[in-house]
Amino acid sequence: MVFIEDKEFKDQNFTVTFLKRGEYDYCTFKSCNFSGSKMLDSSFTECVFEDCDISLANISNSSFKDVTFKNCKLQGLRFDFCNKLLFSAEFSGCQLKLSSFFKLPMKNTSFRNCILHDADFAEADLSGSIFSECDFNGAIFDHTILEKTDFRSSFNFSIDPENNTLKKTKFSKETISGLLDKHNITIE
Repeated sequence: MVFIEDKEFKDQNFTVTFLKRGEYDYCTFKSCNFSGSKMLDSSFTECVFEDCDISLANISNSSFKDVTFKNCKLQGLRFDFCNKLLFSAEFSGCQLKLSSFFKLPMKNTSFRNCILHDADFAEADLSGSIFSECDFNGAIFDHTILEKTDFRSSFNFSIDPENNTLKKTKFSKETISGLLDKHNITIE
């Protein structure tokens, strides 16, 4: 295990030689390729991942504390396999297609301009989270806690109010039909 603090990793390919297991604090990863790699049993604290491809990486037992993902490709990433204790991240301009947040505690998480097609939020706690300009085509919300969550500028979601907790959740008039999909009605 290594301990690395305040280091910038730029244009590195971790698909052949994987990132060493360890503790990464205040590090920046720019334009790095982690696609399909192993990022196991590591801790990332206050790190920034920018323009990285982390799709299908194995992040089992890794910790993400106050981590920022900017313009990253995170397709098929199993966040539900990472260490859930103290998980906190923000996502901006990211592709999160087919990613899983199953049962993940994600209170007050910020998602801005993200593509969340077919993402799994079943049984996650998204209380107080903000989804700004996010596309939820095919995303799964099942027994998800969405108290005080903001969906006002997001679209293509389908959320069953009877199957999820929606206290003080915010929606716009333009997208409210996403709450009625199961009834197969047309709103004009």
